[in-house]
Amino acid sequence: MGDGQGRQAAAEHESSADPQKFAVALRRTIGETNRLVHGFAIAQGLHPTDIHALSFVLDHPDTATPGLLKDHLGLTSGAVTACLDRLEKAGHIRRSRADGDRRVVRIHYVPSARAVARSYFLPLAQAAGRARDRFTEEELAVVQRYFDALNDELGELHVPRR
Repeated sequence: MGDGQGRQAAAEHESSADPQKFAVALRRTIGETNRLVHGFAIAQGLHPTDIHALSFVLDHPDTATPGLLKDHLGLTSGAVTACLDRLEKAGHIRRSRADGDRRVVRIHYVPSARAVARSYFLPLAQAAGRARDRFTEEELAVVQRYFDALNDELGELHVPRR
C-alpha cells in the first residue's frame, strides 16, 4: 500500500472511530426509524408508544404480559391498559388469561396484524437488506456484536418512570 493510501486508510479508520461521528450516525438511524414508526402509527390510528408496545410483544421471547410491558415502556398501569385497549380495538393484539392463574393476562400479536406491519415495513426491511449486502459476513458479525453489546448496555440504564 502506498504512503498516500496508508494515510487515507488511517484517516478513514480514525474518522469512523470518532465517538461524536458515531453518535451522530446512531441518532440519525434512530430518527429515520422513528419517522417510519410514527408513519405506521398514524396510518393505523395509533400512538407511537403503541407501536413500541407492539414491537415488545413481537420480540419478547415468551408471551408478553401487561406487567412486563409496563416495566419496559416505563408507563403506569393505567397507561398500559389504555395502550392495550387501543391495540386490541385496532385488531393488533388480543389478550388472554393464563390457564393456571386467571389473574395473569397474556398479550398476543394477531397474525393478520403482523401481515399489515410486514407490508408497511417492507421498504425498511429492503433498505436494511441493501445496506447489509454491502458488508462481508465477518463485518456483519462485528456489527451484530456491537448492537448486542449496545442493547445490553442500554438495557442496564435506569430511566425515570411515570
